[in-house]
Amino acid sequence: MDRPALDLPSRLLLALAPWRNAAKWHIAFSGGLDSTVLLHLLAHLAKTQTLPALNAIHIHHGLQEAADAWPEHCQSVCDALGVPLQVVRVQVEPGASLERAARDARYGAFSDATQANEVLLTAQHRDDQAETLLFRLLRGAGVRGLSAMPRDRALGRGHLLRPLLDVTRAELEAYAQAHQLCWIEDPSNEDRQFSRNYLRHQVLPVITERWPQAVATMARSAAHLSDAQGLLDELAHIDLAHARTESEFDWLGVPSLELAALTELSAARQRNALSHWLAAYTRLPDSDHWSGWEDLRDATGDARPVWRLADGELHRAGGRIWWLSGRWLRTPPPAGNWADPSISFSLPDNGVLTLCGQTPDGPLHIRYREGGEVMHLPDRGHRDLKRLLNERGVPGFVRGRLPLLFRGEQLLAVANLRGLDGSVQDGWHLHWQPPGEDQGLS
Repeated sequence: MDRPALDLPSRLLLALAPWRNAAKWHIAFSGGLDSTVLLHLLAHLAKTQTLPALNAIHIHHGLQEAADAWPEHCQSVCDALGVPLQVVRVQVEPGASLERAARDARYGAFSDATQANEVLLTAQHRDDQAETLLFRLLRGAGVRGLSAMPRDRALGRGHLLRPLLDVTRAELEAYAQAHQLCWIEDPSNEDRQFSRNYLRHQVLPVITERWPQAVATMARSAAHLSDAQGLLDELAHIDLAHARTESEFDWLGVPSLELAALTELSAARQRNALSHWLAAYTRLPDSDHWSGWEDLRDATGDARPVWRLADGELHRAGGRIWWLSGRWLRTPPPAGNWADPSISFSLPDNGVLTLCGQTPDGPLHIRYREGGEVMHLPDRGHRDLKRLLNERGVPGFVRGRLPLLFRGEQLLAVANLRGLDGSVQDGWHLHWQPPGEDQGLS
């Protein structure tokens, strides 16, 4: 069935309808053809429609000399349209892919600028969607990657929206010419050493010459794959719900899953559930590097396997898998004397310690486990600390940073472990608040 014959402004309004109650619409404005058309459309619609406040954002990457003149051009366009402009200069980190580094810097700035109940509008169109699908196909992407660019997603505290994904590049060019718009021609867009430019200029023209509807059908395939990814996400939610059981060590604040609930699944469902769970914490490995999960999953019971990923590590302990990053991967420095136990003790790089109840006689100091520690228990006599930790099932990754309260060489308490954390008879116990950590990328 043919698409209804709506003009470009009407189609844009239809795409934006669910987002018209936003507090503000930011427009990612490079000054190029696509974003110039989007900005012009929105500025003119705002004259006859009740829209959120508009604000254009231009990102200056500083990668080429010609770009120094672009903020001035963008300012003149925005002044003519009556739209405020924000110019943000970013630092592009060096790396193997300049394209990716520039994109990361750009979207980092967009994320910072997008507040709650605000939307960032970008001008990617249907041809861009086809290029993305082809690019990711050649890189061996899975279903999520081949879904190409989503129409909307979370960004910063707000949302990112691509309202032109059903519009072709040719339609944008026709609109720009009809309204005599001026835009920037980025010289780097002609550089074939960049993969997307190569696909755009060398590959897609050959494909569309043979199959004129290729761009439309590729975009449709991306939409089908997006639906398939939605189903995989729903399945992951179901599987993860069974694995997110309570743990005796939830107070650590470390994300964890029950291993048995995962191993009952097929290998494909394990990878799907884990990918969904880990995506909030780390960049995921490609399909050739999932052997680390298999090694961790299949290790013998007394092993302490670790799967090292880009932004942290997955550990296995107590029948669970645990996600560790940041401070949890660093050995805390020595703690030292606790001069005034009536005041909470801030442990360097290891949270806060509080002594609750009647303060035991001192002087007191805090140490971490080194091996060979012995603790006297009223009903059991002297017991090796290692054995006591084994009895409690304390995960290996936390043992070296679990605060120990000493008086001289006498071990008085092990923080947070019931029966070891103080003296019921004397009315005190040792409470540890582990270090808070931003566990996620999202």
